[in-house]
Amino acid sequence: MPNPKSSKAEELRAPKGMRDLIAEEVFLFQGFFEKAAELALYYGFKPIDTPILEKEELFVRGLGESTDVISKEIYNLRTKGGDRLVLRPEGTAGVMRSYMEHGMFAQPQPLMFYYSGPFFRHDNPQRGRYRQLHQFGLEILGTPKSIADATIINLTKIILEEAGFTNLNFKINSIGDSECRGNFRRDLVSYYKKNLKNLCSDCKERLKTNPLRLLDCKNPNCIELKKDAPDSIGYLCSSCKSHFKEVLEYLDALNISYEVDNTLVRGLDYYTRTVFEVFAESKNEEGESLPLALAGGGRYDNLSKTLGFKKDVPAVGVSLGADRIIELPEYIRHAPRIVKKPKVFFIQLSFDAKLKSFEIIEALRHAKIPVKHSLSKDSLSAQLALAEKIGVPYTIILGQKEALDGTVIVRNMDTRSQDTIKIAKLAEYLKKIK
Repeated sequence: MPNPKSSKAEELRAPKGMRDLIAEEVFLFQGFFEKAAELALYYGFKPIDTPILEKEELFVRGLGESTDVISKEIYNLRTKGGDRLVLRPEGTAGVMRSYMEHGMFAQPQPLMFYYSGPFFRHDNPQRGRYRQLHQFGLEILGTPKSIADATIINLTKIILEEAGFTNLNFKINSIGDSECRGNFRRDLVSYYKKNLKNLCSDCKERLKTNPLRLLDCKNPNCIELKKDAPDSIGYLCSSCKSHFKEVLEYLDALNISYEVDNTLVRGLDYYTRTVFEVFAESKNEEGESLPLALAGGGRYDNLSKTLGFKKDVPAVGVSLGADRIIELPEYIRHAPRIVKKPKVFFIQLSFDAKLKSFEIIEALRHAKIPVKHSLSKDSLSAQLALAEKIGVPYTIILGQKEALDGTVIVRNMDTRSQDTIKIAKLAEYLKKIK
């Protein structure tokens, strides 16, 4: 039998790290995003939808030119007009840009937003990580209060628990602010310079451009070095120390189990004070139990000035990795609202019946009665087999005689009893039966 794919068709595969989402796969994402949005709305967050394409400078300034995202992972392009644009690699910088552009600072503060959608990073594809990835994000802008940090962390926990995750591990740290980070940075550089020969090539470069990222390296030698590196919490000024203490007190009051990890810095330049990540234990292909990061975020009080705004906008946020969340076996599938469990399966048995099919389907739609059908099939057995597979309680059968009489047969799939009903009375009849 000839291969239906030609050599040219083989070349036209989805790009590496990107994929098609088809039917139930789309519903998985929709269900997760809808449930997360429902919870966010309950807590007072409002939706925001920023462009997938943004100016390159937004991320170069906001994320930091020396970060891996900017130096290695962004997809950029030049328009015919000469503008340099990028496919957004994350959501926070776009939300802050929107906040500034639309003068949202003049509104009562804080403002609370949620968003979801695709993001793009030219990273090495791996389990739950794609070059076109999907995230759900939360941002609170316009308040420095520690309760905002606690709100973000608590809602992250609730969203993940509703998604089926029970044994979550929260890692949290404070990396201070511009007032107290200078001394920490100085001692960190000094420590790593003494251990320069043991650093990986990436970290030797980070030592010059972004020393805090040294603590984010996953190289085994660098992980070992982190154990004796300076502790950011020991360098906190009184204000940052008080803020961090309050955040932890909120988490204690919320019964959120956490681990203070003094090597946690996150990978982007805009973070200040609180940073956190959320992990779930999951087994790899070899059966080993490994922690997988599901979400991460923190406070970014200086991002607005970095982007050119005249004053700081204290803010805090989180992003949840939808791809990884829905691929794990613990995930509880939430059906999106658009998907309704069908009450009936419509069966038609002649050309005359097909002519009347849309009239019946539309009548049921207007009556808000979910219906399944397969109009391209002709035989009774094939259509009944589909109805059995779906598990609908009733079938509607429209044959040639019924089409001429303006009636249908309604069959109970459990008892096999059936009634003949006028098409005009069908919706009313179906609403009365259980």
